[in-house]
Amino acid sequence: MYASVASVVLVGAASSGRMYVQAHDAEGLVSSSVSPGTGASSGATEVMEATVESSAVPTSAASSRTRPSPAVDRDALLAEAVEAVAVEDGAEVSVAVLDVSSGESAVYGDEAFDTASIVKVDILASLLLRAQDAGRGLTAQEKTYAAAMIRNSDNASATALWTAIGQAEGLRAANERFGLRDTEGGDGVLWGLTQTTAADQLTLLRQVFGEKSELSEGSRAYLAGLMGEVAVGQDWGVSAAASGVGASEVALKNGWLPRSATGLWDINSVGRVGVGGREYLVAVLSDGNSSKEKGVSVVEAVAKAAVSCFEGD
Repeated sequence: MYASVASVVLVGAASSGRMYVQAHDAEGLVSSSVSPGTGASSGATEVMEATVESSAVPTSAASSRTRPSPAVDRDALLAEAVEAVAVEDGAEVSVAVLDVSSGESAVYGDEAFDTASIVKVDILASLLLRAQDAGRGLTAQEKTYAAAMIRNSDNASATALWTAIGQAEGLRAANERFGLRDTEGGDGVLWGLTQTTAADQLTLLRQVFGEKSELSEGSRAYLAGLMGEVAVGQDWGVSAAASGVGASEVALKNGWLPRSATGLWDINSVGRVGVGGREYLVAVLSDGNSSKEKGVSVVEAVAKAAVSCFEGD
């Protein structure tokens, strides 16, 4: 609602000492009056004007503005979705997800977990980076190891390439360039006990599948291609989020490791999935699972929950 402010015009003073005043509103003349003047000079006409501009003043400016929609708290949505997943007593889970099209991401949990075999992606990325720096491609033997390590999760091949990159120190040097800040390589040849976080694994996935990467286009395509060809029986995990209508090709690497001291399982899955024409990068880490099957079930449920936080946008 708006209020009109009248325009008041002091038209003049006559020699008789009277003043003529007209008031106007937004529509036109409202009134005309004659009033006695004071201090007017005899025999002279003094013309004066004083105006107050007519204006429309909003009575509530704030209410007339369109309020922007509040930003969506993706971390809160993810926490709510993950906490609805049934997890065994004593088991822990963490997840990080990126909606590639919007660039939005969310993370649940910041604990460090054993990598088990998902570190093989990091090992190959580090090897490719070293080869780039040396201005060469991978050798035939390195390609043989790489294919077996990613497609079939071959441990002997992983050990050979872990040694080739300089073990934990070589991994650390590459990860510093990749942007991983909370990943620490396992001691000696124990690459499967490398410690990492879901957020760091999402950062690594960006290096593999994103254009802003230390890896060349050829290196990224090579590694992503191998992750899209994992052996049958090893294609569980984040791929569960891509099931159903609109699902597209999946590229992933899984890790599973029974801990000898407790008999409990580390179950992890990282990769790229497509759902309904949108692409997501997802990393799910877990430990303390009583069996491989139960761990896989939890990881798949959490991957679905993570992607659901962006559906319907």
